[in-house]
Amino acid sequence: MDRVQVLSLVVGLAVSAAFSIGALYAPDPERFLRSYLLAFLFWVGVALGCTGLLMLQHLVAGGWGLIIRRLLESGTRTLTLMALFSLPILFGLPRLYIWARPEAVSADPLLQHKALYLNMPFFIGRTIFYFSVWMLFAWFLNRWSAEQDRNGSPDVVRRLRALSAPGLVVYVLTATFASFDWAMSLEPHWFSTAYGALFLVGQVLSALGFTIAVAMVLADREPIAGVITRKRLNDLGNLLLAFVMLWAYISFSQFLIIWAGNLPEEITWYAHRLKGGWAVVAVVLLLFHFAIPFLILLSRGVKRKARTLGIVAAALFVIRLLDLFWTVVPAESKVPANFSWMDAAAPVGMGGIWLAVFLWQLKNRPLIPLNDPLLQGEASHE
Repeated sequence: MDRVQVLSLVVGLAVSAAFSIGALYAPDPERFLRSYLLAFLFWVGVALGCTGLLMLQHLVAGGWGLIIRRLLESGTRTLTLMALFSLPILFGLPRLYIWARPEAVSADPLLQHKALYLNMPFFIGRTIFYFSVWMLFAWFLNRWSAEQDRNGSPDVVRRLRALSAPGLVVYVLTATFASFDWAMSLEPHWFSTAYGALFLVGQVLSALGFTIAVAMVLADREPIAGVITRKRLNDLGNLLLAFVMLWAYISFSQFLIIWAGNLPEEITWYAHRLKGGWAVVAVVLLLFHFAIPFLILLSRGVKRKARTLGIVAAALFVIRLLDLFWTVVPAESKVPANFSWMDAAAPVGMGGIWLAVFLWQLKNRPLIPLNDPLLQGEASHE
């Protein structure tokens, strides 16, 4: 784990340095920031998905949580890093968002109408508020989990559950508004009531894909090997399948409603994402974000094998980046598809640093929660 951590940090810093140097000589600074925003949305989505999944596990007390809970907790502790990564976006607001340009607002009645919400001071204030709330919940979840490791008090379980119930509501609301701010406002003339739900499901899928893949890499090692059973693997596979189906359902519902409505201010969002190279990306998403993983995860045998489940989870984790790419980048480049080396460099650079911090946090605690009631007096889960 130490070698992977060091390697991740070295790669992350090296690629980030190359990305930053390239940005200095880039003819289009907006393109640099758009690639940076893509990386930020992807990795903050993993951290937020870990937060939501962790609260869900505490609320339902599922046995699957024994395998990935420590991974989820480590993911929540990267939120401070992601708050720091948000600073370039805040400094680059006028280059990223048309509503942050006074000359554009003065010439557009719709932007003037939305200026009460879409303005730089309020945007920055909301971002600070989002991260403050998320980090506060993460702090309590991790603190009480560490307390459970020390003394195994039943009161800790009650506190974690009592926090997680309202915490999930707060997470849904704040992450929804954050998706409106950071992503949907790239095209302020377009809106969708399903947009926030789509982002939330995507965050959970990213976190599930990442944590399942990591857990399966560690499946043959103690102490994780001692809690991995076929039933728990099957539960994780079912959870992954459920969110794959939910993502497809929300995506298709949004598309169907907008396409059937045939309103110019709504349908243009899809129109320039279904032409040229962007149409190829859409087909790849249809196949690899839904159809193929859906068919594979229907098999009980696949879900009960650590190796195959880990491969499917890792593939979904990677395809999540392509989904965000299809969502974020066309807001600027329209058609034809505009691919840049920065779209790969930014997620790799930021991801290397994120993974190094994640592994550093993961080493600080046992890989399996100690004194958890799910571990005590439990029958075999074969």
